[in-house]
Amino acid sequence: MGKTLDVARDRAFDQTKTVLPAEVARGTYMQNAPSLQALKLMHLMIGTAGGRMADEVQHEIRLSDIRKIDGMRNHDRASLTPLFGELRAAVLTQDDPEKMVVTIGGLLDEARIDYRSEASGDLVVSWWFARTFRRMAAESNHWAILDRQTVFHLGSKYSVLLFQHVSSLVNLNRIESKSFTVPELRALLGVTAGKLDRFADLNARAIQPAIAEINQLSRLNLTVTANKIGRTVASVTIGWQVKDDPAPAKQELQGHSAGRKARRDGSAATVARAFPASGSIEFDAHWRDLKRATGCNMDNTMIAEKFRAWCAGKGLALDAQNIEQAFSSFCAKVGRV
Repeated sequence: MGKTLDVARDRAFDQTKTVLPAEVARGTYMQNAPSLQALKLMHLMIGTAGGRMADEVQHEIRLSDIRKIDGMRNHDRASLTPLFGELRAAVLTQDDPEKMVVTIGGLLDEARIDYRSEASGDLVVSWWFARTFRRMAAESNHWAILDRQTVFHLGSKYSVLLFQHVSSLVNLNRIESKSFTVPELRALLGVTAGKLDRFADLNARAIQPAIAEINQLSRLNLTVTANKIGRTVASVTIGWQVKDDPAPAKQELQGHSAGRKARRDGSAATVARAFPASGSIEFDAHWRDLKRATGCNMDNTMIAEKFRAWCAGKGLALDAQNIEQAFSSFCAKVGRV
C-alpha cells in the first residue's frame, strides 16, 4: 500500500485540502481532459473519498453540500449529468518502465444521481472509481496537497491542470522548475488537436492566463520561460516558488470574483481605504475579511485598537496608500490567539 492513502487518511478531517495522487495530478496522464467544471467535480469527489479513494466502494455526496462550494453553487441534475459523462470519458494512461507495462483505463466506473428528493431541492450523487484510478491511488507514494478553495476559484481548466501538476512537484527536494516540450505542455493543459496550434496562441490564450491566475489566487508564484532553437520554441520551462506572504492571495479568495481579472491585469482602479479612526471593525466587512484571510482570530475590537496603536508608533497614517497591506501583515504576525 502506498503512502498517499496514509496522508489522505491523516487529513480526512481537513476540509480545506485535497490529497491528490501525483500520478493523477501530473496532467499528461489524461486524454479527453474534462472541462473546468468537471475537473472541479473530480477534485470534490477525490477529496470526499479521502483515504478510501482506493477502495472498491460507493462514495456519495448530497447536492446541498456541492452547492455550499464557491464556484459550484448553481449545479442541479441537468448540469451534473454531462460532467459525470466527461469524467467517465477521460482516459488514464500509465507507463511503468520497471514492470514494462502500459496501463490504459479510466477515472470513473459509474455514477448515479438519485433525484427522488429533487422536489425538495436536493439530490444524492454516488459514484464508484474505476479500477485503474483505484490501483494508481493504492500504489502511489507521491502526492499533491491542494488548497480546495484555490482549485474551486480558478477560472479555466488550463489553470487547474497546471496548478495540480506543479503542486505535485513543489515539495520535491531541490526542484524548483521543470521543462516541457511544446507537445508535452499541450497534453498537460488538455489542449485538443487543432486548437491553439501556433505557440504564440498557446502562450497568449492558455499558458500566460493560467500563470497569472495561479499567481493571483494561490500560495505559489510561477514563471515561464520559452527556450528557443533559432526562432522556434523548442521547450518551455515552468518555475515556481512558495510565497513568503500568502495573505494577498487569501484576501483575493475571500473577495468577490467580479473584477478579479481587472485586478489581476492591473486595469482596476485602486483607491486607498482609510482604516477606521475609532471603534471596532466588527461591522466593517472589508477590514474583517482582511483579518480573517490571514488566519487571525483576535477580537475585532482589540485588533483594531492594537493596530491603531501600532500605526501611531510607526508614524503611519490610517489613510496611507499601503494601509491595507500593513493591516494584513499586522494580523498575520498576531496570528491565532
